[in-house]
Amino acid sequence: MNITFRQLRLFLALAETGSVSAAARMVHVTQPTASMGLKEITDAVGVPLYEVVARKVHLTAMGQELAKTARAISTEWESFEQEVHGVKGLTQGKLKVAVVSTAKYFVPRILGTFCAKYPQIDISLEVLNRDGVVKRLEENLDDLYIMSQPPLHLDLEDEVFMPNPLLLIASKEHLLAKKKIVDLTSLTNEKFIFREKGSGTRMATDAHLKRLKFKPDVKLELGSNEAIKQAVIGGLGIAVLSRYSLGDKSDQEAVAILKCKDFPIQSSWHIVSPKGKKLSPIATIFKKHLSQQAKG
Repeated sequence: MNITFRQLRLFLALAETGSVSAAARMVHVTQPTASMGLKEITDAVGVPLYEVVARKVHLTAMGQELAKTARAISTEWESFEQEVHGVKGLTQGKLKVAVVSTAKYFVPRILGTFCAKYPQIDISLEVLNRDGVVKRLEENLDDLYIMSQPPLHLDLEDEVFMPNPLLLIASKEHLLAKKKIVDLTSLTNEKFIFREKGSGTRMATDAHLKRLKFKPDVKLELGSNEAIKQAVIGGLGIAVLSRYSLGDKSDQEAVAILKCKDFPIQSSWHIVSPKGKKLSPIATIFKKHLSQQAKG
């Protein structure tokens, strides 16, 4: 079996984009050249690696295995390149980070300080819901992952680096906003607006309320923090959101943070990666940078 490193990168691009034309653009070749290269790879392996259904590429089981192998080889090579740059006194290379949507309120600022310090590093940031980040984690697509509720079914390197308090919020006009202290029993008849099932915030909230033996009346389930904030401001109900999702001062002033002895829910931000994964030099530096920025 004779497959070149360039061909492996082409097949990896196909796996990541699901499109021959997009894969061609990613590796900077024409579409006919990409199509020919993919045919050569398939011929070399000797079994079908992908099929096209409704103009979308779907990998076969063997294609998925080849993509996994190509990804591992590519990661090792990039790590080697970074080691070489390090010996030369340079810091160059790529950093791929996937974060859950709530982390978008603070991770870009940390990435900004990192880029200012290491301007030659190319950074890819994926912002997804928790399920999307977990899927990328399962497939080992990135260097590091940031989330508040790491999956329990995976063996992970897991480091807590920053608290993530979950606050109980209401409209400024809500009657509860006028109270100095809110008792949990006073929430019995309130309508709650929650994140969708499977989100880190929802998982932490459900677990917390279950421990308190409190069953909320859930009126709405929404897939974004912004939508929940607007629903709360509009008087549709009360909600539980991360302090980070409240954004800047103007956003925070638009809602009332209710003072309740059972809130905030104490949650944390985690930096995770697959257990046993050898982090690249740049990923190691960024992980340390994250921790330093959190402490600062």
